[in-house]
Amino acid sequence: MKINTLSGRFLVLTTVFVVLAEMLILLPGLANFREDYLLTRLERAQIASLALLTTDTMIEPDLEQELLDNAGVYNVVLRRDAARQLVLSSPIPQPIAATYDLREEPFWRLVRDALVVLVDPENHVVRVIGDPVQKGGLVIEVTLSTAPLRLEMIEYGLRLLALSAIVSVVTALLLFLLVRRLMVVPIKRVVAHMAAYADAPEDARTIIAPQARIEELRVAEEALASMQHQLTASLRQKERLAQLGQAVAKISHDLRNILTTAQLFADRMEDSEDPAVQRAAPKLMKSIGRAVNLCETTLAFGRAEEPPPKLAPVDLGALVAEVIEGEQAPASAAQVDFVTDVPKGLMIRADQEQLYRVLSNLARNARQAIEATNQPGTIEFGAGQSAEGWWIRVQDTGPGLPEKARERLFQPFSGGVKKGGTGLGLAISAELVRGHGGRLDLVRTDATGTEFRLTLPRALELTQAELPG
Repeated sequence: MKINTLSGRFLVLTTVFVVLAEMLILLPGLANFREDYLLTRLERAQIASLALLTTDTMIEPDLEQELLDNAGVYNVVLRRDAARQLVLSSPIPQPIAATYDLREEPFWRLVRDALVVLVDPENHVVRVIGDPVQKGGLVIEVTLSTAPLRLEMIEYGLRLLALSAIVSVVTALLLFLLVRRLMVVPIKRVVAHMAAYADAPEDARTIIAPQARIEELRVAEEALASMQHQLTASLRQKERLAQLGQAVAKISHDLRNILTTAQLFADRMEDSEDPAVQRAAPKLMKSIGRAVNLCETTLAFGRAEEPPPKLAPVDLGALVAEVIEGEQAPASAAQVDFVTDVPKGLMIRADQEQLYRVLSNLARNARQAIEATNQPGTIEFGAGQSAEGWWIRVQDTGPGLPEKARERLFQPFSGGVKKGGTGLGLAISAELVRGHGGRLDLVRTDATGTEFRLTLPRALELTQAELPG
């Protein structure tokens, strides 16, 4: 198992925590064992001394030594009243090295004293003071060796370590298996689905089906599934767009040839002496020219690109008037009036042809929406400038956009409003405006009408040399 995996790192952390837990169990256990050991020696010594105090005769030296050996001490001093009495005694092999009063020992000092005994291999004689049991006196003191205490502490520590190690290993193994079952396996499943989806993103069978029981992992699986669905749909749409781009390129080539022929006939119309024909011929020539140019740039859209704008001074009022003239359709079931609120002489810096396409598309959509109601309506163009830049407003009194169209308004083949529409118009318009560094936003749409707002940044402001005149 590799250490840099989730399972490996969890195993290392579990081992570290197990060692820390064993230390936290071992140290207090040794301290308690030492204290119990010393209290047991005090209790045995008290029993031996009380048995001796019940008789007035002298005790034999051999019996006294036997009592001391059974208690595991050298001397026993018992204070029953005010007097301090040496009840049992034997020769001490060396001077007393330390005195421990078990009546006042805090826990941290018990731990410290236990460690001192454990790490010191030398045998020492120590004095231990404590309270007699069953009120058998005021104070009892004994002297004893530390060697037997150290040996029993080592044996107890080894037994405690073995038991805690077994418990810790079993606990760590159960935790490891549990975490692997609840986390590692689901994560590996997610990774496997991601790898399978990367190999075949068009195959819907590779999309993950959320089934994790842990809430966090289930949220991650649901987010992954949602992303995969969106990506698959986007890939399919891009594939259709690529196919459509090839088809449109062929159609545009043929349509350009047809329009070129029409342009030749329109040139001949300019020689006509009819005043109406002379007035209409330039407009017809300009419209056909725009159509030819649009055909030539269709392939650019198929590549998801638009040519960069060719910025030049534009008289916005004249451009709006040209858009209105081009959108004034013959008499229809609905009367559409155009209103202009553009300051006279307002000059902006933009690509005139691209801006014409944007405004013409917005006006055409508004006109078609009003005509669909068979009721009269109004389309208004407004414009102005602020500290940030210029703004252009196009609003109508139509029926408003349906909810379905608002959700994907500026997405190609998704934001179409009228039946049979492709939704390309607004998508192209938004892209053209972004190419100018600006934005095209839907301000409002309801039963009283729709309003779009086009903004261009002040960074595109005209220089003095570019102003007309």
